[in-house]
Amino acid sequence: MNMSTSSNLETRSLLDELCNFDKEGILDLGHPLLNRIAESFLKAAGVGAVQAVSREAYFTAIEGCGTINNGGAVPPEVTGAKKKTQSFSGLKGETSCKSLEALVKNTGKESLQWGLAAGLYSGLTYGLKEARGAHDWKNSAVAGAITGATLALTLEDSSHEHIVQCAITGAAISTAANLLTGIF
Repeated sequence: MNMSTSSNLETRSLLDELCNFDKEGILDLGHPLLNRIAESFLKAAGVGAVQAVSREAYFTAIEGCGTINNGGAVPPEVTGAKKKTQSFSGLKGETSCKSLEALVKNTGKESLQWGLAAGLYSGLTYGLKEARGAHDWKNSAVAGAITGATLALTLEDSSHEHIVQCAITGAAISTAANLLTGIF
């Protein structure tokens, strides 16, 4: 190892590592499809966990301000109208073990759903690109529809109509994202 390479390795900062995160990836499972699915799963699961904890922190803060005492409504002076807030069942912003246990359980469930959605979508778009030889809006639409339908199936009360609506929404969002890529 020469001196410049050694010096470069020693001076790499956390910022350098984060900047190269998207370029190098975090896993090498031996096949690009597996790498893409696993990395998408891990990244989205992390986002899902942050989203779930942030939502519960919001409800805890709202309860601390006394707005949950009015039936779960946000004060009209804040929004201009009454709105019901939704929280995890079993969570009440308390510091009890039951509340913490419910937070961990629901955060894990949300992380898994986000990760599965990202991994499935990423794997499908990659597979369709390899099978068709092109990456276009059609691949995005099919992958979005399948991912949307799959996510609907993870809910406790999924009806046929709900599954179809989620498939259509998934196809529409992923197609729009594909068509808007490069515009901004």
